[in-house]
Amino acid sequence: MTRRIIFVTGGAGFIGSNIVARLAEDRGLDVVVCDRLREADLGKWRNLANHAIGDFVPPDEMFDWLEKRWRDVEAVIHMGAISSTTEPDADRIIQTNFGLSRDLFRWCADRQRRFIYASSAATYGDGALGFADRDDFESLAALRPLNAYGWSKAQFDMFAVRQAGRGYAPPQWAGLKFFNVYGPNEGHKGPMKSVAAQIWPSIRDGQGVQLFRSYREGIPDGGQKRDFVYVRDIAEVAAWLLASPQVNGVYNLGSGQARTFEDLARAVFSAAGQAPKIDYIPMPAGIRDRYQYFTEARMERLAEAGYTAGFAPLEAGIEDYVRRYLATDTPYR
Repeated sequence: MTRRIIFVTGGAGFIGSNIVARLAEDRGLDVVVCDRLREADLGKWRNLANHAIGDFVPPDEMFDWLEKRWRDVEAVIHMGAISSTTEPDADRIIQTNFGLSRDLFRWCADRQRRFIYASSAATYGDGALGFADRDDFESLAALRPLNAYGWSKAQFDMFAVRQAGRGYAPPQWAGLKFFNVYGPNEGHKGPMKSVAAQIWPSIRDGQGVQLFRSYREGIPDGGQKRDFVYVRDIAEVAAWLLASPQVNGVYNLGSGQARTFEDLARAVFSAAGQAPKIDYIPMPAGIRDRYQYFTEARMERLAEAGYTAGFAPLEAGIEDYVRRYLATDTPYR
């Protein structure tokens, strides 16, 4: 019997493991994970423990593995990346986020296998040009990311668009610009966890939480806005793309609705059955001049491409996250 393989890089990570969980529901697929698990105590392996996987591949063996089994590989879902916006080594960032993505794109183009990858809303920089996901080369080249992480993702978006324009691309290729993602399987991320996960221990223990004061006229303390998107919705979009091979391009992936950090905190308190207790603290001086006060994904293009399932409102997503995961003894999907 022929194997049907979906190869997921970064498949033990936060977003990657949620995609693995969703795809593993199809018993006709072999979902192969490529990642590093590192310290067992951090629990990254637990992100995969509830699901059967087809194989586990260390990153340094990735291309050898793919070359041996390429006929059975239907698609590569590339979630592996250095996602820290504070990573100091720019060489490491560009080699991983651009170089590896480039090599996988070319491999998929040469073997005519489909390719779905993680881009980022960090490509939009300070948001001065808005958050419309136009993916023509000129629009992508006009963006000015604020850090090396966003720059590396922007460079690969431009690479993919340019290669596709030259007729050298996988039969399907799609980049997803993730906004502020929250949900199960992010416990290993430490300070890079979502704000919901970071404030949960204090709320669980009956304590208050702290949010940043505002330093912009007209915006109240805690009124800074982000597009918070539930990771389960991201996994659904990935599954939809696999079922929609005609969809190509770079797309936003957020909820499409900006909400305040105070809204988020209140939603976590509500899901825990507690009255909100929120204090406001000074924002570190070093980030005040470059702090983003608003992000909101424009989601029209994904809808026009055929995605109609919608996205969880903040309160519903947080309630599901808290009650099914954070408040349990086994907070893994």
